[in-house]
Amino acid sequence: MRVEFVYHTGLASPVFRNVRLCGSWDGAGEPAQTWTTVPMTESRGPDGCPTFRATLTFPDSRLGHPYHWGVLLDAPGGREAWGIPTEAGDPAAPVRHRTFTLAADLPPQEYWLSTGRRLGVNKRHDAGGRTGAEFAVWAPNARAVSVVFGDPISGYIGDDGTGVVGEPIPLRDTGGGVWTATVDDHAAVLGRPYMFEVVKDNGRVAYRTDLYSRCQIGRGRIDPAASPFSGRWQDLDGTVGCSVVVDPDRVGPFEGPGAGWADEEFWRDELDPRRPLPTRVEDLIIYELHVGGLGAGRTDGAGNPVPGNLADAMELLDHLVDLGVNAVELLPMAEFEGWASWGYGTSHYFAVEFSGGGRDQLKHFVRACHQRGIAVILDVVYNHYHHHAERAQWAYDSDAHARNSYYWYEGLDTDYADPTGGYVDNLSTGWAPRLWEEPVRQMLISSAVAQLAEFHIDGFRVDQTTSLHAYSTLHADGRGLPHVNAFGVRFLRELTRTLRLVRPDVFLIAEDHSGWPAVTQPGRLGGLGFDVTWYADFYHHLSGDTGRDSGSPNLLTTAALGDNRPLAMARFGQTLRRTADAALVYHESHDEAGNSRHSGGTSGRTLAIAVGRAPLVGETRRYAEARARFTAGMSLLSAGTPMFFMGEEVGAVEDYRYDDFAWHRTDLEAARQDGGANLFAFYRGLIGLRRAVRALRSRTIDVVHADDAARVLAFHRTDGPDDTLVIASLNDAPFTAGYRTPGVPDGLWREVFNSDSIHYGGWNDGNGGADLPATGGTLTAVLPRAGFVVLRKMW
Repeated sequence: MRVEFVYHTGLASPVFRNVRLCGSWDGAGEPAQTWTTVPMTESRGPDGCPTFRATLTFPDSRLGHPYHWGVLLDAPGGREAWGIPTEAGDPAAPVRHRTFTLAADLPPQEYWLSTGRRLGVNKRHDAGGRTGAEFAVWAPNARAVSVVFGDPISGYIGDDGTGVVGEPIPLRDTGGGVWTATVDDHAAVLGRPYMFEVVKDNGRVAYRTDLYSRCQIGRGRIDPAASPFSGRWQDLDGTVGCSVVVDPDRVGPFEGPGAGWADEEFWRDELDPRRPLPTRVEDLIIYELHVGGLGAGRTDGAGNPVPGNLADAMELLDHLVDLGVNAVELLPMAEFEGWASWGYGTSHYFAVEFSGGGRDQLKHFVRACHQRGIAVILDVVYNHYHHHAERAQWAYDSDAHARNSYYWYEGLDTDYADPTGGYVDNLSTGWAPRLWEEPVRQMLISSAVAQLAEFHIDGFRVDQTTSLHAYSTLHADGRGLPHVNAFGVRFLRELTRTLRLVRPDVFLIAEDHSGWPAVTQPGRLGGLGFDVTWYADFYHHLSGDTGRDSGSPNLLTTAALGDNRPLAMARFGQTLRRTADAALVYHESHDEAGNSRHSGGTSGRTLAIAVGRAPLVGETRRYAEARARFTAGMSLLSAGTPMFFMGEEVGAVEDYRYDDFAWHRTDLEAARQDGGANLFAFYRGLIGLRRAVRALRSRTIDVVHADDAARVLAFHRTDGPDDTLVIASLNDAPFTAGYRTPGVPDGLWREVFNSDSIHYGGWNDGNGGADLPATGGTLTAVLPRAGFVVLRKMW
């Protein structure tokens, strides 16, 4: 009895070599404890991607017997890698192999590493060299599915079918809930808007977008609410518009239509050896950028603010190069809700928000960043979907809540007085995804693989991972659901494992507030496999502007009182020590730039809260900038990976909130010239120092001295022979006669940076770059008010 095994990479470019089939049988196909390994033959699959096959014979006598199999391969990260990242079985004791039961007429045993070229609309190549297009959708509860095409002018199909152009193309059920149909000519459907006409399990017809769509038509604000729409697609909200057939292997011009380039040709001049990309997470200096927050002052014809786009981001690159950052983290760019949004309500994970510029512009932006030595990290949201996903994930193929394919539901609709009680809350702004369904996990993971492979994204910041593995509760009564959390753990392990199999140097950042050490432990040790976690308490302890933790240091907010009372420098020293524990630290993020509220406090921009939101004029502004320099120094000189939010480098002041950010944007270039020049010079100088000094990029930190009354803190950074000392003060007056710092190794120390330099708008209190001796474990140095000095050991 012959069984064919097929390993689909789903990746357009060859990534793996020496691929071998492994299984729980011996050379004769008999069950065996010791697994047998045989080579697989490489070919190009119908999807145009490398595919590996092997066919084996099993004895008829073993009909009904279960077998296990998997794949070994040589990957970019090393030889003998296991090619099955997907887990099965009990989440507490998962296995990573596939299982089949020997039977007559057994179909091929197939595994897709990425389903991005399996589902959605993809090119299919036949033996004659012709290229067709296959439409495929996972709709496990549907009675029937067809693809319908929409009006290219409106880009919309109403719930009653208004807007459908031409005849539907029926899809056939190919097993596993997947429906497919193939048309002969890919070029004939390229650029056409389409939707799936789904006959649900109750017979009701619904029109649904393609969740694997690479483009959603619409870049405006109009949601026709399922009614007929006779307007233009340019005014339509893309989350509710039609999906569009695109060619993922071509890149169009940045602006306007055109033939563009083949993918390989486009990326040919991507890298400049004179400006290498960072490869270690410790080396990153991250600029958090909300593309929509650019384009300050731009409005439409009615006077409404128009959010920024990737064209604005391209214009910002010279600013970023001059600043010296080597990574930019984009707030979510996958198709999201609304028109002016932060992007945290994702509807289509493979599509790039059209109003932000779309997929081709994102590729141009990434290439331009790479040419300048800047890595691109993408913020992604897997803990919930778009809050109003009626045309996307919501009730895709069934109106029964318990059969809502993309949402986690406990029990049956009839188990609850309110049938929504069976959904799962997780402290995010939507119900939890149905992560026990492998196709749901595959969709999310494959979207990240596509962003890695097709867009050359360098890393991901995964939003609220704690919601996935720790916060799950039943909507009906709030009781905890540990089995749901367990599948969140499974999903996150599969995500990081898959991405590292494809690209081992991918940067993986978790916004995680659990304090669970496993988040940053390698997957092979049972961890989740992230490089670093967001260290939110670092911000709260440093700034403390929301009153979130009355027992925390709250350095900046307390200093803003201006009475020179003692500060909890020793407690903040403990916070600094913890930055060595795989932490990403920030003195400002999108959440804390005006959007966070707690205990009656509201977060704000650093410059504003540094003086208690007093008017920024004269000496008040001077003190505000000095304290802002102090906070930046604490993050950029810590042992964590530093990040800061756009505008900090030029002293942005207005609160940055998710619901009205478009009215409060900062023109970064203008601010740099008008009042922000000193801060920009400071950031550029400090970033240059961190990038140049090995000790400042290490995970080693030792707090050697803290004086609450004097408001002084000193910490030591080392990397081998490279020895650096930071002495910081939030005192409102300088120590011009010198401050004696104990705990300093004896030797000669040279001042290499002074945050109070006149070049940064300071009072110029410091040591003038002098060499300072440390004897008997003590060093005496002039310290500026609200600032710091950095010294390097010369011998």
